[in-house]
Order: sequence, then C-alpha cells, then structure tokens
Amino acid sequence: MSEVTEVVDDDAGTAEKPEPERLHGALVTHGGDATVLHVTPGEYLAVVKALRADGYYMCIDVCGVDYLTHCGRSALPAEIEAQRFEVVAQFLRHSDASRARVRVQVDADEPTVPTITGLFPGAEGPERETWDMFGIVFDGHPDLTRILMPDEWTGHPLRKDYSVGRIPVQFKAAPIRGDREGVK
Repeated sequence: MSEVTEVVDDDAGTAEKPEPERLHGALVTHGGDATVLHVTPGEYLAVVKALRADGYYMCIDVCGVDYLTHCGRSALPAEIEAQRFEVVAQFLRHSDASRARVRVQVDADEPTVPTITGLFPGAEGPERETWDMFGIVFDGHPDLTRILMPDEWTGHPLRKDYSVGRIPVQFKAAPIRGDREGVK
C-alpha cells in the first residue's frame, strides 16, 4: 500500500504579496493586446510623456466612459479607486506594433484632466468630443468648444443621468409613391 503524506507549509499566510506591476509609476494590467496603465488625473500627463519617449508616437483615440450604473468594476487593480467617469487614451508604437491604453479615473464632482494636445495634436478633436458628450474638462485645451452638439445645447448627452426627452420632428409632405404617371 502506498502512503499519502500531507505536506504543511508553515510559512503559509506569512508570504508577502508580490508587488503589482508598474510602468512609469503607473499600475499595469493587461487587456486584449494592450498594456493598460491606470493613473490619476495628476499622473496622466507625465505617463503620456513617458510613453511618447518610449516610442508611442501615435495617439489612436481619447474617449470618455460614464460608469454611473456600473459600480462593481473588476478590471481595476485593487489600489485604484473607481470613479464615475473614466478617460481612456490609446497609443500605438509602430516599431513593434504594441499598444498602450491609459485609463484615468475622473471624479464626478470635478471632472478635469490635463490635455495631451501639446504632445499629440491629433487628440484635439477626441478631447473636444469627450467634453461635449460627457462634460469632462481637458485643462489647457486650446479650443474646448462643442464639436457634435449645437453651441446652444445644454448638458452632455452621453452622461447616464442626462434627461432624455422627445423632440418633435417635422417632416415635409412627401409625394405619394405609386403614382407612376408617364412611367412605361
């Protein structure tokens, strides 16, 4: 008969947690084909500058997210405090086709992050769109004005608490189809 012995690890529970992965001081996770850096608004610009110095010369997109009705997000590192809003910026390094995604948790009471248009002029439009739709202010942006909505529009329509109303649409009278006089 074979005897089964149980090995007991006396050090169990006393081992330290491994340090979380960091890049340029930001906590790192991996999502899809991208390295994801989690930063605060105060760290955002410095991390983006460091990514540019690392060869991420293309800003693919900047967008906003409203998590008002989705409180239990599990994709954030434990050290990051989830906020209602998030700015997500995507970058590409052409030399090895690697992607970096920067996720910035933005406080709902003061939804402000620094602009990155000084580093990536192409971010000007996406930052304006994010402000227009979500009301997230990009501090230092050269022209933070409406880009999708009319100038006189009140509010930010992609916020989950935005009141959705009805706007009556007036259609002009259209000719009745089927009257095909003169058609052979």
